[in-house]
Amino acid sequence: MKVLAVHPSALMYTRVFLRLEPLGMELVAGAARNAGHDVQLLDLQAETHEDYWKMLDEFQPDVVCYSGNYLANVPEILDLCRETRYRYPNIFQFVGGHSVSFIAKDVLELSEGTINCILKGEGDATVGLLLDAVQNGKDILEVPGVISKDGEGPPPIFVKSLDEVRPARDLLRHRNKYFIGTLDPAASIEFARGCPWDCTFCSAWTFYGRSYRTASPQVIADELEEIKEPGIFIVDDVAFVHEEHGMAIANEIKKRGIKKEYYLETRADVLLRNKEVFKVWSEIGLSYIFIGMEAVDEEGLKQFRKRVSLDKNFEALEYARSLGLIVAINIIADPSWDRKRFETVRQWCLEIPDIVNISVTTPYPGTEIWHKEARRLTTRDYRLFDIQHAVLPTTLPLPEFYEELVKTQQVLNTKHMGWEALKDTAGIAARLLRNGQTNFVKMLWKFNSVFNPKLQLADHQRPARYLMPVQPDAVTKLDKKDLYVHGPGGRKTRALDDDTEKFVDTTRMGETAEAEAEA
Repeated sequence: MKVLAVHPSALMYTRVFLRLEPLGMELVAGAARNAGHDVQLLDLQAETHEDYWKMLDEFQPDVVCYSGNYLANVPEILDLCRETRYRYPNIFQFVGGHSVSFIAKDVLELSEGTINCILKGEGDATVGLLLDAVQNGKDILEVPGVISKDGEGPPPIFVKSLDEVRPARDLLRHRNKYFIGTLDPAASIEFARGCPWDCTFCSAWTFYGRSYRTASPQVIADELEEIKEPGIFIVDDVAFVHEEHGMAIANEIKKRGIKKEYYLETRADVLLRNKEVFKVWSEIGLSYIFIGMEAVDEEGLKQFRKRVSLDKNFEALEYARSLGLIVAINIIADPSWDRKRFETVRQWCLEIPDIVNISVTTPYPGTEIWHKEARRLTTRDYRLFDIQHAVLPTTLPLPEFYEELVKTQQVLNTKHMGWEALKDTAGIAARLLRNGQTNFVKMLWKFNSVFNPKLQLADHQRPARYLMPVQPDAVTKLDKKDLYVHGPGGRKTRALDDDTEKFVDTTRMGETAEAEAEA
């Protein structure tokens, strides 16, 4: 069959700082192609809706699948499905991905029959089974992870091995459009999948059932050798949790003489525990490191169940700087912040040399915050769930909250963008421009056109065609098993040695970890 894989348009944040290749959709496309289908891929981050309709006319697919990784993209996906059903009534349409896996029934209801099914969980594990069922007239409800208007299939399953799934990178038509910071162009790659921690604001662990699986160093190195882009974004939720795995990949890269520049995300406690791994990586091309601090005080850290002290966070920042790495930090702005709190955070951002990103507390389906806060939502417009809009009641009047938020985000613009950034990166910028790469240079002056309190406030006034259902009363006692897409499989699903498993549980649950740790 002919299959068109579609990734939706860019979100607010990514219109400035980065544009990442749709690795998840490439993996699904690769799995579909391996199952014998003719596959094309369209990324609306880099192309337009006009390109979509043109590809439908020319390619005439039997199946269209959409990536529903981000909640804010749900309305766009629904609009495309409705119009596609009107123009091409016989096309089978399904949606998969992270966010829609948690809200499958809601999305199906909003689609009013234009979506044939939702594929929950790891799409690259089951897309071949679903396409086989569609092609041969079988019951799609026999496919793991499928939900349709007629019912629900067996629970979703994992891919048998991360070594067996490879992304169809060759299907992207504009690979030079993907970048992150000065890594322009940049490809994305995964070394591991899943997260063994359980932060209250995150749904990575609830999606993967607290599993943690790794690809072999040899397969990773093979993939790096095939990637043409000089920049690499490592998409792991927490890089190098397992010291031995991180070091083995580094050794394989050194042995083969692979020359790339890397950007990754990790936790402060992982960085401090596995210092030698990060030191070795800084010697083979690691240049950017993103650390999700989330808060600048102990109360905030406790709220997010980070279980990393402020002292440890600052120690990690200092160590990363000592390696010569460019450090980026994320801080979550809570709707309860007043002017004084914003000013305190602004001063802190000005005092440190690092890049500080400010996001907004956002209850996402699949997170503990969602189950505790969803009843308090001030909006049911999916488009506002992008970590840049306030969707919970704010202490300040909403216009003032956005003024303070953007004023705080402006610190990043002042310190690290515009002419200031160009002075520090003149040589890099000149090289990129000589090579025809303009993504990084263009983004240096985009901040004010995207981050604008009046525009953010106006977003709340837009008519919303698709609304989240009204949520039930907040859950007082939450059974974590109700959160999962892939059910928890315990210790056997985590590719960690015993010492690392103990470290994870200690940092996850505090001093009582040994008594409470999973079997």
